[in-house]
Amino acid sequence: MGNKVLDVAVESVLRTVAAVIGSLPTTVLRVLAGRPIRRDGQVVDTEIQVMLRILALLPHSDFEQLPVAQSRGQIDMESRLVSGRPIPMASVETVTIPGPNGPIGARLYRPEGLPPAAPLVVYFHGGGFVLGSLDSHDSLCRFLARHAEVAVLSVDYRLAPEHVFPAAVDDALAAFRFAVDNAAALGIDPDRVAVAGDSAGGNLATVVARLTRDDVVRPVFQMLFFPWLDLTAKRRSYELFSDGYFLTEAQIDWYTKHYTPAESDRTDPRASPILAEDLSGLPPAYVALAGFDVLRDEGIEYAERLRAAGVPTTLRVHRGLVHSFVNLTGYGHAGVDALFEAAGALRVGLSFADRGVG
Repeated sequence: MGNKVLDVAVESVLRTVAAVIGSLPTTVLRVLAGRPIRRDGQVVDTEIQVMLRILALLPHSDFEQLPVAQSRGQIDMESRLVSGRPIPMASVETVTIPGPNGPIGARLYRPEGLPPAAPLVVYFHGGGFVLGSLDSHDSLCRFLARHAEVAVLSVDYRLAPEHVFPAAVDDALAAFRFAVDNAAALGIDPDRVAVAGDSAGGNLATVVARLTRDDVVRPVFQMLFFPWLDLTAKRRSYELFSDGYFLTEAQIDWYTKHYTPAESDRTDPRASPILAEDLSGLPPAYVALAGFDVLRDEGIEYAERLRAAGVPTTLRVHRGLVHSFVNLTGYGHAGVDALFEAAGALRVGLSFADRGVG
């Protein structure tokens, strides 16, 4: 009991510290951060450097060394530290989606002022197909709902190692098709549905976009935050940022073994979408990457492949940020500014869809 109370107390203190970071003068932030970190022609944003120092103080920060259940709790807690106060919504509803192997949980967020037949984003959370939850990405979904002026359906797809590949893909596909098939009941416009996700969720978003390419109703936009796209190879960004920048190479290896214990599955384009031969006909994409991230280079490569296939693609590399910056809705300015930009891109992308522009 004592350790549990201590954990709660520590979390409370760290949440308070995180909440005031954005109001501190630059000179104070620099003292807290220490000497600037420069690598590959980039400099870690000062706020982000402070955050990395805060996270380093946490016990068991190397969650790949913990039991899976404890690792999931760790990630949810880290998200709470930087999420801030919940953004009010007109409604947040629990939705149950019929899945291929049982019901799939989901949450439907509707901000104030949204019309009855609203645009929708089907969102898939990150966490390496092993961690993450509706709770870990609650603040992000609220942010997108309010600032992109959309409804957001956050999907609680099955996680490994209990459910290995392709369980997450099957659930993600079922969730998208459920949304368009039940548009009237959900109060959304089936012709203005986007898919989005971060990290492993970005993987799922672009896989769903490709697997529904021949459906009668397809996603009209895909928004990919630092997507994990290749389970078979490591690019130069792994050498540059393998440790010390939130997501580590060791964690990627841990995720890979849990999600695809059968190595042959890793070459399946549903697991590694960068290996898909044909990317033509996919919806317009907004790809937002972190400069200090092992996944940076595959994200750049995938965006370039989308463009080469004729897919309208915006690539944005936030050079001072690290993996998982989408969770920083209550911490400083750097991550929030990146999210404002993404919300604007999403709003514009869906408005073009409303006018029949593909």
